[in-house]
Amino acid sequence: MSASDLSAHNVDEHVGETGIVSETAEQPGRPADPTAAAFFDVDNTMMIGASIFHFAKGMAARKLFSWRDLVTFTMRQAKLRVRGESHTDMHSTRESALAFVAGKKVDEIVALGEEIYDETMADRIWSGTHALAMQHIDAGRRVWLVTATPVELATIIAQRLKLTGALGTVAESVDGVYTGRLVGEVLHGEAKARAVRSLAEREGLDLSRCAAYSDSINDIPLLSIVGRPVAVNPDSALRAEARARGWEIRDFRTGRRAAKVGGASTLGVAAVAGALAAGVAIGRSKERARAAAAASARRHFRTR
Repeated sequence: MSASDLSAHNVDEHVGETGIVSETAEQPGRPADPTAAAFFDVDNTMMIGASIFHFAKGMAARKLFSWRDLVTFTMRQAKLRVRGESHTDMHSTRESALAFVAGKKVDEIVALGEEIYDETMADRIWSGTHALAMQHIDAGRRVWLVTATPVELATIIAQRLKLTGALGTVAESVDGVYTGRLVGEVLHGEAKARAVRSLAEREGLDLSRCAAYSDSINDIPLLSIVGRPVAVNPDSALRAEARARGWEIRDFRTGRRAAKVGGASTLGVAAVAGALAAGVAIGRSKERARAAAAASARRHFRTR
């Protein structure tokens, strides 16, 4: 992706070894606290569920890819929720998402992402997590989203939430058109920590004065490099780790709601996958029935 692709959408970007860092145009001037910042994961930390899954559903509603593609993508999302976010699974899931946009213009996908965010994602923002981010902004500290989600979508979320910017996975584009390939690695696990270190060096941040927020055990590398690590809506493994290390825990899914949201997050995706698969199976069954009927008619005609 070229620098001009994102700058056309009112962001100032910097390209480094870890990918693109985009900054929203709504944070001008020097921050009041220039050496401190906060970094927020997106999926299940800032937003209920997976942002790229919500985006994929929005694309499906607009008939921009086939049922078969949606089944494949949804099953991979279900596997991520049930088995955990292994790097291999995360990479294949992001690649399947990028396959949806191959051959499409960057500007068109960005505009589509803005529509889908406003229609379906805005209501899925955890108000408690957003309030934590705004506390940092109000205190004069910059706030970045750090996510495996494509950087364009992450930037839209940051803009809508009035944050400083976003670090995300980079999709390759040539002449303003997506190729369907990744640039570098998925921003996940250790890659997030490397991206934040690179940003800190460029921006003059003191990581010991910074905070990081995540729901996932996979973000231990990121949480471990800052002075204030916070587990937000944590999975069981991160909750145990946070308790063992004495880290702060914030859970906005209190009591039965926590169990309900957690279960729905996993089972809901699996149910959607099952329904989609059933739809495809029914379609295939109908096709086979039509083919059988046609063959029977041909045999009947020949025997007359």
